Amino acid sequence: MPLIRLEQAGVTVPDTGRVILAPTSLTLTEHRVAVIGGNGSGKSTFARLLNGLVLPTTGRVLVDDLDVARHGAAVRRKVAFSFTDPSAQLVMPTCVEDVELSLRRTVRDRATRRAQAVDVLERFGLAGREDQSVHTLSGGQRQLLALAGVLATDPEVLVADEPTTLLDLRNTRSVGELLLGLPQQLVLVTHDLDLAVRCDRGIVVADGAVAFDGPAAAAVDSYVASVAR
Repeated sequence: MPLIRLEQAGVTVPDTGRVILAPTSLTLTEHRVAVIGGNGSGKSTFARLLNGLVLPTTGRVLVDDLDVARHGAAVRRKVAFSFTDPSAQLVMPTCVEDVELSLRRTVRDRATRRAQAVDVLERFGLAGREDQSVHTLSGGQRQLLALAGVLATDPEVLVADEPTTLLDLRNTRSVGELLLGLPQQLVLVTHDLDLAVRCDRGIVVADGAVAFDGPAAAAVDSYVASVAR
């Protein structure tokens, strides 16, 4: 898995100077990293820094020594990003077409591309839904399809921004198990503390800064204690 480093990476609003994320230095080496914190804490900004969806206004972010500000396309081939709402990612009319879209740059032959897309759908629990409209899928199925699309090209890291927030309990468990079982490094931004505690490392973000960084269970305890104050 690649080495992700933040070197005094921070984000401020240029016009106002408002700090969204204070300068942060850390290295992500664990297989599964949970990022937790309240709404507006800066955790999503932290996550978006990791593949260049947000660029630091101070410091830098490196993925295998590639600066995300200078080598964004190369970084995004290594570090995929999944949004809270799958509608932000599902742009094609059918399931197979959506996965094929992800493969278009790496698999030129159309028949081979479709065959690979079908295999990906099967791997993510969507077998037999190749030609189904994405608009007729359940919420859980839509999230699985969004994940299938971003993982179809086998990135080395997945950053998932609150992937279970819009799901019911059964789909939350299904998607959560899938995420925690991935071979890729997982950076999981989540309000689901049951998922967070199963990660290897936990980072608590509060008021635009890292408030705690350590074992996941200790991070959850720290966050719960801070909320209870």
